[in-house]
Amino acid sequence: MSTLRPYQFEPQEIADNLSGLVQSTFDDLTSQFMLLPKGTTFLEYSDFRAGYEALRRHTDGFKVVDVDRCWKAARENAVAAIVLRTIVGVTPPEWQDLAKEETDVEFTNGWSRNLDSKIRTDPNYFSTRGGSSKLTVERTTALFMAACAVLAQGPAEAQEGMIHRLDKIDTKEGLDSVRYAAEEHIPYAVLLYERYLGRPFASHRDGVSELVGDVMENAIEDRLHAARIPFRKTKRAERVPGFDQAPDFFTPDEVDPAVIIEAKITGDDGTARDKVARIHRLATMRDDREREGEPAFEVVACIDGRGFGIRREDMGQLITATRGKVFTANTLKDLIKYTRLSDFLPISSESE
Repeated sequence: MSTLRPYQFEPQEIADNLSGLVQSTFDDLTSQFMLLPKGTTFLEYSDFRAGYEALRRHTDGFKVVDVDRCWKAARENAVAAIVLRTIVGVTPPEWQDLAKEETDVEFTNGWSRNLDSKIRTDPNYFSTRGGSSKLTVERTTALFMAACAVLAQGPAEAQEGMIHRLDKIDTKEGLDSVRYAAEEHIPYAVLLYERYLGRPFASHRDGVSELVGDVMENAIEDRLHAARIPFRKTKRAERVPGFDQAPDFFTPDEVDPAVIIEAKITGDDGTARDKVARIHRLATMRDDREREGEPAFEVVACIDGRGFGIRREDMGQLITATRGKVFTANTLKDLIKYTRLSDFLPISSESE
């Protein structure tokens, strides 16, 4: 017998079957942390490798790593600058701080992170108007000076209980180590790409943190668009009259909503509890409207991630508050069929 989900039960049946419905929803939850959105600035390995080759060739296999040669490589392929930063083993803000220490050049907050983003989307950036401006050249030169200096020096002796950031296989002996990594048996470009992505993919995950949270919202939006169902997706931190916090979706609109959807993927149980509390407030608004004889909206929760699978009590409250209208990434295909969203399907369309 196939597993029944909360949205397949009548509201009056939920209380008697709550424990099983909580478990079936738990079984549907996926961690989601193994999947990351690429975003618009993801740097593919082939592009990273091209930047690596530009830097390797212009420095004669890392034999002479100076500012002039770094600039030649970067003007051929701007990603060479990211490769240089990755060899040092620092984040864009850390590279900026290092440059401040090594030079007298001033940086505005977040400048190096912004530069990093522009390079990832345009390997010819340093040939463009913005990338060849006097200010950009001055600050990028400071970054190159700092990187060249620390790579030439190698790691300083660390005090007891500390380790130097350059004390790693490819920088432990300064440029001699870099040359060894590039020339011997280490696939150096692969090693650097893994380091660039971070523990693994941590650096990229930090850069797309907001997109990670949008995965469920985007999936809902795609389904509603495909079904030609009218809706309004609210913006982050948007204020909507009559609501303490704006829900993620209204159908057909916020003036006379028939369906309200809250969406969230999270691995954090605190964030999950916050979302459950928001849905409770919406359910209370719905109940108040019903008691006063006003048109009431349906409250729908689209959730996923291990954060929602930690407390059975919270999941039980969520199922009860939504009258069973709880969907996960695995059951999102049933969203329209089992909610009042189906009332808005065009006559020519078939319900999913």
